[in-house]
Amino acid sequence: MLLVCLIWGLNFSVTKIALDQIPPLPFTAIRFAAASLLLWLVLRLAEGPAQIPSGGLKKLVILGLVGNTCYQLAFTVGLSRTTATNSALILSTVPTVVALFAGALGLERITSKMWFGIALGTLGVVLVIATRGVGFDVKTLPGDLLTVLAVLCWAGYTVGLRRVPSSISPLRVTTITTMAGTPVLVLVGIPGMLRLHWGTITREAWLALGYAAVLSLVVAYLLWNRSVKAVGGTRTAIYMCITPLFAVTGAWLLLGERPHPLQGVGAILIVAGVLLTRADGRTESLKTPHPST
Repeated sequence: MLLVCLIWGLNFSVTKIALDQIPPLPFTAIRFAAASLLLWLVLRLAEGPAQIPSGGLKKLVILGLVGNTCYQLAFTVGLSRTTATNSALILSTVPTVVALFAGALGLERITSKMWFGIALGTLGVVLVIATRGVGFDVKTLPGDLLTVLAVLCWAGYTVGLRRVPSSISPLRVTTITTMAGTPVLVLVGIPGMLRLHWGTITREAWLALGYAAVLSLVVAYLLWNRSVKAVGGTRTAIYMCITPLFAVTGAWLLLGERPHPLQGVGAILIVAGVLLTRADGRTESLKTPHPST
């Protein structure tokens, strides 16, 4: 999960390089189409065809639509209508929302130590992000609401993974959910792709697109799904608090954006929160998905 945070944290700066030349919707369409093809090839070579338990395919398709199609559209359009700081701050609530969903559905037992860890991590994220200035007003409200919807979609996707039959491998789960979420994203991105001047796209932008497709989608999603299956959604989602730390570091190294001293305090709180949440051995799954579920 630390590797996932590193990949997603650097992805902010890397994606910024690509978005200077490729608009958001075409960018999302291309990266998901490429990721779907790569995952399909890897799955064929690594596992080959396999029988999916009854009802499993339907669950995976729904998760793909929620966690990829709906999340990506809400996040991308929302980001275009609000500030990056507002968006990042709203997304920092994912661990809390995942814990609420998992607890309400009886999938995980959330202890007081975990709630304290989540609170510490979230407070740390607020300190890291707030140094850049947060501004919620009428102009950003549509984007802010869409970002809230994105949080709900990702939390629903994460918790929904716990209901996937355990006999389905993380690689197959990642492949099917990614492929299920891709068609609508491609359709939405086609108008922008038709207007795109492909010959003007630089090698750096293509490399950034490759990073966003291969590492940010294929590798990171696979590891995320594997972690949810192993330790649960709450103890996986808490790592999202670490992502802003890598994002700030990446922006410093790649874009020359200097960090603020207050962000160091936030970093300490984030690490403490993650350690508390992840190390709480009393947290366990209350309802382990059965292959026939």
